[in-house]
Amino acid sequence: MSTTQWILNLGLLAWVLQRNLGSHRVTRGTFLVPAVIVLVVGGVFLQDVPSAGNDTGLELIGLAGGAVLGVVAAALTRVRREGQEVVVRAGVAFAALWVVVIGGRVAFAEWATGAGSRTVGEFSMRHLITGADAWTVAFVLMALAMVTVRMVVTAGQVALTRRATVAADVRVGA
Repeated sequence: MSTTQWILNLGLLAWVLQRNLGSHRVTRGTFLVPAVIVLVVGGVFLQDVPSAGNDTGLELIGLAGGAVLGVVAAALTRVRREGQEVVVRAGVAFAALWVVVIGGRVAFAEWATGAGSRTVGEFSMRHLITGADAWTVAFVLMALAMVTVRMVVTAGQVALTRRATVAADVRVGA
């Protein structure tokens, strides 16, 4: 893994943790910033998606894995009302999930380009995966799906919390 890839992965981890740990008031930026990042990263890293052999299958596995991880990340996020505000809170379990996911991706990349290169190469040949680009795209899709699904599920939780708040205010006569 290159120094740039290390910086990107550690920067992503630091950004996700800084932006999400603790309690944060829900604003437009809560969803707008991650959406823009997903679009930019997708535009940069997904310009040439390998589709020969079983590359598409590997990429779909990455996408599905990311979707599942996004649901788990959302489940580890609490949405609640504080006064008139809706607040999102993430704690240690959320942080642990992101550390494991990004750490696992880094560990795989280091292993695949080092001691495990022969194993990954043989696996790729046996399963008709064309090479490193397919693996990279699968991991990028996993990351983007994780962020997107977490964002969508959390937006749904926020909408339900706001709707429940309005319904409670109507019942109370506020």
